Amino acid sequence: MNIPRFSHFCSTNSLVSVVFLSLFGIQLQGTENVSLKLEIERALDKGVTWLNKEQNASSGNWGEAEYPALTGLALRATLGHPDSVLVRKFAQNRKAGFEFLLSKVQSDGGIYGKGLASYNTSICMMALLQTKESKYDDIIRKARKFLINQQADFDKKGELDNTFDGGVEYGSRWAHSDLSNTHLAMEALYYAKHSLKSKEGDDLELDWDAAIAFVQKCQNLPGSNKEKWVSQHEDDRGGFVYFPGSSMAGERESKNGSKALRSYGSMSYAGLLSFIYAEMKADDPRLVAVREWLRAHYSIKENPGMGEQGLYYYYHTMSKALSLSGIELIKDAEGKERDWRKELALELLNKQDAKGFWINENGRWWERDPILVTSYALLTLERVYYSL
Repeated sequence: MNIPRFSHFCSTNSLVSVVFLSLFGIQLQGTENVSLKLEIERALDKGVTWLNKEQNASSGNWGEAEYPALTGLALRATLGHPDSVLVRKFAQNRKAGFEFLLSKVQSDGGIYGKGLASYNTSICMMALLQTKESKYDDIIRKARKFLINQQADFDKKGELDNTFDGGVEYGSRWAHSDLSNTHLAMEALYYAKHSLKSKEGDDLELDWDAAIAFVQKCQNLPGSNKEKWVSQHEDDRGGFVYFPGSSMAGERESKNGSKALRSYGSMSYAGLLSFIYAEMKADDPRLVAVREWLRAHYSIKENPGMGEQGLYYYYHTMSKALSLSGIELIKDAEGKERDWRKELALELLNKQDAKGFWINENGRWWERDPILVTSYALLTLERVYYSL
């Protein structure tokens, strides 16, 4: 598996192995679609401009102040715009935004408000890392240590004897690890590890093996996951659920009459990203299986298994996973080669409001919030733009 290069934070210049490509049933193409890039630039201009007008002028945050992740996402979307002139135009917005993030740094090193500590810290860390400014290094190091300490070991014995050991939870009232928070923490820790210069006292490290042990417990793959809920149905094989024992896509009855959990799109891309950040080998059966599930359930019209629910989160995880993998074409379930970048970009272009924002009429997981959804959409389009 290739290492995603932080120096190309919103793009991928790396090649992946022939094994990786052949297993996914895709091929690379080298022609740059200039027309599509121009359309994306225009959408990014409108979106970033709208987003920065929505900033709280007095406090510097976007959205609810107790959730600095919203500010972190808006800052990342602005920083990722390909036009440096437009980015400079909003320099004061960025300055105020980062000052707000710093005001949310807690004594334990986390970056959060009233709750959801690990979620907010992971996203805010990514925003700070994206600046590539050394003045934030100490804050990032402390946030990194905070996230590492969020890795679950429920009986504190250092052994994987609890289903949720190795994962990361929200850091609030939900006392269990989940795949969403785990993959976001792995992302932030991966980039911190590869971006910060080593410093004395940095010996604390995430237990990556334990993290993957948890991640695989979220995968519908009987060969590597012995949890009772694992589905034997071919339509679920290789895909992922939210956490061991719970899928937002619901259940199906297994052959022996027990409950089996359905796989769904956004968590399956989160699972693939977890494997990428853990630098798993491309021919690992767990990696091969999730790629095959994603290929067979390819869609840009819905979050497979969830419909409109969490659609923009799905777009964001999809664009990250496929661009980091260097994938341009996917062969879908019917054997048709699909240009996911073009199809996803056009879908988002058509969904953008004339004022520049995006919104999901299905409000599950905060997606009726235009700040959150517009940030997701912009980050997705930036991924596509840089990978073209």
